[in-house]
Amino acid sequence: MRKIKYYYNTHTLRFEKLEVPLRVRILQVIGFIAATLVTGILLVLLVFQFVDSPKEKLLRQQNRDLAENYTLIQERVKQLEVQMQELEDRDNNVYRTIFESTPIPDSARTRIIETKNEIKLLEGQTETELVNNIKNQLNNLTLRVVYQGKSYGDIDSMIKNKEKLLLAIPAIQPVSNKNLNRIASGFGYRIDPVYKVTKFHAGLDFAAPLGTPIYATADGVVQTAGFNTGGYGNEVVINHGYGYQTLYGHMYKVKAREGELVKRGEVIGYVGSTGKSTGPHCHYEVHKNGKPVDPIYYFYNDLTPAQFDRILKLAATANQSLD
Repeated sequence: MRKIKYYYNTHTLRFEKLEVPLRVRILQVIGFIAATLVTGILLVLLVFQFVDSPKEKLLRQQNRDLAENYTLIQERVKQLEVQMQELEDRDNNVYRTIFESTPIPDSARTRIIETKNEIKLLEGQTETELVNNIKNQLNNLTLRVVYQGKSYGDIDSMIKNKEKLLLAIPAIQPVSNKNLNRIASGFGYRIDPVYKVTKFHAGLDFAAPLGTPIYATADGVVQTAGFNTGGYGNEVVINHGYGYQTLYGHMYKVKAREGELVKRGEVIGYVGSTGKSTGPHCHYEVHKNGKPVDPIYYFYNDLTPAQFDRILKLAATANQSLD
């Protein structure tokens, strides 16, 4: 039951019933509703300043997870970059060098400096930009891995096609030299034993007793086998292919024959002192693409690192040659 209100009328000196106009009632209702709504909104805004909504809680947790994942992914990308660079360097500087193949130019790969710049750009970017950047880096790495895989496939073909090359490279000493005491003269300018002037010595002199076996230092075809009037006496020249030739001079006896196919380690003659020679020895030369090169750098098949260091020092001694 609605409560009836009265007021005291000072003109009539009586209590009269209070009548509120409809317009006033409507305005009161509207005012109450408006005040309630404003108060509620203010309270909600005030509460949400300090308390997260369920959706905000979920988003904050997702953001934390994403931030952690970004850090892990970036670290992994950096590790992959380092590993990829090592593989590319090994490809160019080791494998392709061994097989005398042209290194892959940087223009054919993704330059490492560009990748480093991309990593620097990650700082100060939004999460969407970070995601796109990491995606681009991973795509970049994927392409580099594919390219590197193709390169290793090419190297595998080189290995199969160049097994003969490895056998054709002069890789042992022409005479037995276990004690490393048979190199009498090295490559370079030496004193001529006959004319006593400094002349270019295009090979190594291995002093050894008369009749000591001389071995082919690589597979090849005997190009010359007989007496040389130019000073080498009885000599053998072997063409190994791939630009390699070896010469063995001053032999006492030649065993190999012209046109004969010889294998590395096969006896091709015996130490002597024929031609312009001052004592029994084997004069040994290595030619690459028609030019004499220092044979000392080709003895990697039968020497340890310590032995190679020692023989290198012996060959570098400035002295008189034997021919």
